[in-house]
Amino acid sequence: MTPSPSTSPMRQRLRQGRDRLATALITAGGIGVIAAVMGIAVFLVVEVVPLFWPAEPTGIRLEALWLPQDVAGLDAPAYRWQPSLADDSGPLFSLPPLVWGTLEAAAWSLVIAVPLALGAAAHSALFMSRRLRARLRPTLELMEALPGVVIGFVAGLALAPWLERHLGLALALLLLLPTGLLLAGGLWRQLPARLQRRLPLGWAALWLMPWLVLTWGLAHWLGPRLETLWFGGDLRAWLEVTLGLDYANRNAVIVGMAMGFAVVPSIYALAEDALSGVPRSLAEGAQALGATRWQTLWRVMLPAASPGVLSAVMIGAGRAVGETMIVLMASGNTALMTANPLDGLRSMAASIAIELPEAAPGGTHYRLLLLAALLLFAFTFLVNTLAEVVRTRLHRRYRRLGGPS
Repeated sequence: MTPSPSTSPMRQRLRQGRDRLATALITAGGIGVIAAVMGIAVFLVVEVVPLFWPAEPTGIRLEALWLPQDVAGLDAPAYRWQPSLADDSGPLFSLPPLVWGTLEAAAWSLVIAVPLALGAAAHSALFMSRRLRARLRPTLELMEALPGVVIGFVAGLALAPWLERHLGLALALLLLLPTGLLLAGGLWRQLPARLQRRLPLGWAALWLMPWLVLTWGLAHWLGPRLETLWFGGDLRAWLEVTLGLDYANRNAVIVGMAMGFAVVPSIYALAEDALSGVPRSLAEGAQALGATRWQTLWRVMLPAASPGVLSAVMIGAGRAVGETMIVLMASGNTALMTANPLDGLRSMAASIAIELPEAAPGGTHYRLLLLAALLLFAFTFLVNTLAEVVRTRLHRRYRRLGGPS
């Protein structure tokens, strides 16, 4: 039955109306997000600017926030963030300890997350079988949905005490895991062709699991013996006596491990998309000219996808800098400026979360916390903007190479 001439134009007008409404809602949502971001920036600037007005009772010199300050009981000026100090020296506001803690936590998280995420992305995009990739990639991406407070809770209350009790095992794992993976690759290359076909590289994520369990068992057996042989049975005491490194229960390494776990999914997803988007003709051409898979990865695929990979790392760094709950629960919240990764730290985001509810609105402490929030906002905004510019460059390169846009 054909529609009557009177109903057909009516359906077209309804369809056009729905399209216009959807377009208007999407546009309004985009404008709303931009307006909200600009509103946050304006609010922070308006609240922070009076901090530097000399006429105001809360006026403070900008350079004073970045210089060491006189501390009661110390012969030389030092960097201290002690806003609630009640002695004769009064509160101390020095931002370098907070900036140092923020950058240290982000750096350790990237040291742990970047090799794992990029390695997983390269294997998933170039070597893993399609069936296994279709199941493992959604699982890894679901890790990003884990709340930071849960990760921080596990890191602070479970991981930190365990690591303190098993420093020898941690050292053995640090030595054996890379060595064991390299040994597994070398042994695989020595297998007969028939066994290699039964253990293909595309399924290495599964058949390596027993090997990793064996490596863990070996480390569990070897760790205490290494601690007894090399460090007199107490690695923590050896660190304090020999190297002068105090071991805090919640330290920068614990924060880096927890934040690295939280950052891995975002870096992995973006880097895997960048590597998967490289035209297959490049890899096939390199292998046709005699390049191995490893040479193809390092000399063809990674250079072609480098803007996208760099974008993934920058977005991961932006998230690590702005992370609050993990640092709050796993760092010890001690505002120290030391190069010892076994010391605690305190980030700007954690300080805002802890101190802002107790700061008097309009006071120096309140405005300094908003200054820290403005610095975090500016950093993450610049990093995300630069990452988007780099990603746009990647898409242009793909179009020139004939790949997907």
